[in-house]
Amino acid sequence: MASFVGIDFGTTNSAIAVADDRGPPSLAAFPRREGPTSTFRSILYFDPERRGALTGPQAIEGYLEGDGEGRLIQSLKSYLASRLFTATSVFSRRWTLEDMVAQILIGLRDGARRQFPGLGASALVGRPVRFSNAAGEEDNEFALGRLREAFAKAGFARVEFEYEPVAAAWHYESGLDHDELVLIADFGGGTSDFSLMRVGPGLRGASAKRRILGTEGVALAGDAFDGRIVDHVVAPALGLGTRYRSHLDGKVMTVPGWIFARLRRWHHLSFLKSRETMHFLEELLAQSDEPKKIAALIDLVEHDRGYDLYKAVEGTKLDLSHATQSRFLFHDPPIDIEAAVQRGELETWLAEELGEIGACVDRLLAAASVPAGEVDRVFMTGGSSFVPSVRRIFERRFGAERLRGGDEMTSVALGLSLRARDLELR
Repeated sequence: MASFVGIDFGTTNSAIAVADDRGPPSLAAFPRREGPTSTFRSILYFDPERRGALTGPQAIEGYLEGDGEGRLIQSLKSYLASRLFTATSVFSRRWTLEDMVAQILIGLRDGARRQFPGLGASALVGRPVRFSNAAGEEDNEFALGRLREAFAKAGFARVEFEYEPVAAAWHYESGLDHDELVLIADFGGGTSDFSLMRVGPGLRGASAKRRILGTEGVALAGDAFDGRIVDHVVAPALGLGTRYRSHLDGKVMTVPGWIFARLRRWHHLSFLKSRETMHFLEELLAQSDEPKKIAALIDLVEHDRGYDLYKAVEGTKLDLSHATQSRFLFHDPPIDIEAAVQRGELETWLAEELGEIGACVDRLLAAASVPAGEVDRVFMTGGSSFVPSVRRIFERRFGAERLRGGDEMTSVALGLSLRARDLELR
């Protein structure tokens, strides 16, 4: 029986779904100690004792067992549009960005093949409307070319691409018994993407041009939200705003902000662990007016605690999705951070990002000449769709009664496999 494969390669999480000639698609499940999961962390862990890299759940387990001896790299998708990052050296081996992405894809594919032995070398792959760090369509095409090369390196002979919010629409449509005009809002780790589409049983078989009224996107989503918590809660405890005395001329200076700019982006954090940066931080420690904070920063970088920090930040963000306050905790001596965080504070910190997301939605409606009142439903998917201030963007424009959700972490992969079946991509 033919299999039709949909792959959602995400900034934070990835997923793979497989459909046969008829019936609903199935998600690949990946083993982990806590039990199987349908989401595969888009993450690499390099162990100094082995040549290759661990991926997904195994990467996290290797990282936790390694106690800072290895190197953890995450959010690689956020680099695809950047011409500044081509390769990095890990334990004396040079890895291109495409090589590292391919390693994640190989882990995703091999994990799925344990469940679906007949999985072929063709797939429909999701892509954002606008890649992170893309200044225009030329950058988008550059990112897409790198992603295509990574899939080829991973052994996929034929790959086609579909916008991620459009893929989520195919999944949403599979549960409809009537036609609708729907706005799909897909919030990933690095981008927020939107599509306005006509969906339903009466439109199946219609051309994409007739069905897709417009797409829009902005390079802001979960990672940017996490970054605001880092800025306001974590970075001050690690030396942001503190001073040191220059060993060159004795001048009192503020610890440079570029360190903390790296800290707020998960895909930058692992690259602080360079010989030059560690030497600079040691110099700061010797001259700092608050050496305990700089010592904590050095420990975070030296022992590669980025994933632990991510979990603490993510936990606070999730708490504030259903409660008005949370307590941020990160205790790993010499790092000891504890702070109360109010939902209202987070919303104030996110005001700029929330404004950009709202403006993106308005641009889409204006470009399609569709008033908000004519939209039947808003289907929200992705992790940040649970953030109350994000939901209010759509409640104000469309009304809470029109908002829908479901399969927030896997709807794109499921929709891609259904669309692959429609296209007979196998």
